[in-house]
Amino acid sequence: MTIWHTLLLVPVFLSAVFWLLTSFCVAIFMKSGQYGTSKADLKENVLPVSLIKPVCGLEKNLYANLAAACRQSYPDYEVIYTVQSEKDPALDIIAKVKTDFPEQDIKIVVDSNEIGVNGKVSNIYNASRRARGDVLVISDSDMHLEPAYLQQIIAPLISDKVGIACTLYQAWRPDNLLEALELLTYNCDFVPAMLFAYISKTSIASPGATMAIRPDVLQDAGGLRPLGDYFVEDFELGRRVVAKGYRIALIPYIARMDMDLKSFRDWWRHQVYWDQNTKSVNAVGFFFTLLVRGIPFALLYALLGGTGGWLVLGAVMGLRIATGIVNALLLRDSDGLKSIWLLPLRDLFGIFVWLVSLLKRQTHWRGKRYLLKKGKMVAVK
Repeated sequence: MTIWHTLLLVPVFLSAVFWLLTSFCVAIFMKSGQYGTSKADLKENVLPVSLIKPVCGLEKNLYANLAAACRQSYPDYEVIYTVQSEKDPALDIIAKVKTDFPEQDIKIVVDSNEIGVNGKVSNIYNASRRARGDVLVISDSDMHLEPAYLQQIIAPLISDKVGIACTLYQAWRPDNLLEALELLTYNCDFVPAMLFAYISKTSIASPGATMAIRPDVLQDAGGLRPLGDYFVEDFELGRRVVAKGYRIALIPYIARMDMDLKSFRDWWRHQVYWDQNTKSVNAVGFFFTLLVRGIPFALLYALLGGTGGWLVLGAVMGLRIATGIVNALLLRDSDGLKSIWLLPLRDLFGIFVWLVSLLKRQTHWRGKRYLLKKGKMVAVK
């Protein structure tokens, strides 16, 4: 066996160790218990909440996901749906939600004001200026929230030491092969890796798809205006909050996220987008994620005739699927279990996504192109 064959085994071995460690971290995290709030706690510690849902255009299951925000078992909250254009087709769906929930305190904000090229941040900023709550809860439009969501995410903020509370989220209900592959990226890659970083304290974990923050903490961290051009605004906000001495609470409650991928191009751009997120936050760390992509290297090792190459590939694939099954069971991910057999294929695609993300400086989001420069976005005409 040549030195090159031996070198190919390095990422294979490191991947196996990493996958086992992520399963260990997922187990620790999920067994830590949910915060929750008793009825007595709710009566004594009710924090008025503004639940902000930034919306941009139509997407699959939009009505169901927006309506779920109005079914929260929390005593004092308003829902703010916020868009940037009077021509946004989602406004008709938002209006229907408001009609269907007449007893819910609902605000519809239509404001074209921009504080940067990141449309989501501008949307949230415009909504926050109209919010009455002592806590701002931000939930993406594709998030489906169960009735206990607000109780869970608000509970950590009763402590003044906690600046941000976030929940886990995972993809669900794939309608096609591309969405099944996307689901595996979130549920078998992103979430376990985030929990590994959170448990090992190697990185900040502040997923902005489902986040709660008090206005005073937000102001202390500099507000939303400085975040208007950031590509990964949730990480930057988390970094600033931690720098002010607050703690981020990531809780073992899982929100569900719909996917809406109609073509290979949609899927490919989304895959590159997520790897570019990692690269934008930590370029060096992203480069070394190459060393935990074991299946492509195991396949190359086998094709080049390494000793016991096909046995190595089989063992690596078996371990990858086994740890994926363990994580799915711990995270109660039934859709992930159904799609787990596709995980080696997703990992093979992943090596090409990694390479493109490493070299590419442009990204796509909501039909627009942006140039990435030092963690910020510049609109491309």
